[in-house]
Amino acid sequence: MEFSSTGFSLEEIQNLDIVDYLSSLGHQPEHIKRDMDYWYLSPLRLEGEASFKVNRNLNRWYDHGLGKGGNLIDFGLLYYNCTVREFMEKFGPEFSAQQPVHLSFHQPGEHPESESKIEVQSVRPLFSYPLIHYLHERHIPLSVAEQYCSEVSYRLDGRSYYGIGFKNNAGGYEIRNAFFKCSSAPKDITRIGKDGNELHIFEGFFDFLSFRALHPKDPQKNENFLVLNGAAMFERARPLMAAYPVKKLWLDQDTTGRAYTKFALSLNEGFQDESGLYSKHKDLNEWPSGKGAVPKKKVRQRLGG
Repeated sequence: MEFSSTGFSLEEIQNLDIVDYLSSLGHQPEHIKRDMDYWYLSPLRLEGEASFKVNRNLNRWYDHGLGKGGNLIDFGLLYYNCTVREFMEKFGPEFSAQQPVHLSFHQPGEHPESESKIEVQSVRPLFSYPLIHYLHERHIPLSVAEQYCSEVSYRLDGRSYYGIGFKNNAGGYEIRNAFFKCSSAPKDITRIGKDGNELHIFEGFFDFLSFRALHPKDPQKNENFLVLNGAAMFERARPLMAAYPVKKLWLDQDTTGRAYTKFALSLNEGFQDESGLYSKHKDLNEWPSGKGAVPKKKVRQRLGG
């Protein structure tokens, strides 16, 4: 659809109420604090606990896992992986007819809300018993995890914590423990291996670790892996994927994972869907345990002090 003057201006789009817009996309808050902070499961990535916040007074959002935030324009560019003009085209003359939710206008404050960021303090080999026990619960042998992961100590909101860290290509970390998941900036993909004919693609690093645990004797020198560290990173990784004639997808069996798998297969670029192995489970990591879908838990920072 060609954007026309009868649509919304850039300033008008920027001032649309983010809470209302998320509702029009089907995203509802998990909880609301002080009638101003709306917490969601992130629309930009997969997670089990709400870490995506919208401050309705300021009309600003912040994704604690990505370490990114901003106004509605900033959100749209990440959500649709598009240009500003392409995002504006979604607010053309037909917009109000397509969106049943009334979109109100806010006048956000002049200064965006400052958000706490994860500060990595130290990195060392896996050592702490709670983390090793968590690996056992996730059916990951310590011998496998030690090859690819570290123990990361970090600060958040003035307190110190630690978790299993998986480093990305830009130097940031995906961090997990039994009660919390987060990412330190910069957010990026993780490539393991060298050039070759075949690439195994995973959404998260626990799926990758599960694959390595299931294939402990396979020679690694000819294997190539790509961990997206979130399905939303798929487009960023496409130039790297293009170098491999065969691309094996081990994506999650939720709505997002299946959508990206379907999209990849439609490209006719050598993608192969390997999810049939765990078709009745949420992801590859859940398959060995037979757990299926994981119920939501209250996330509490119990590790650390």
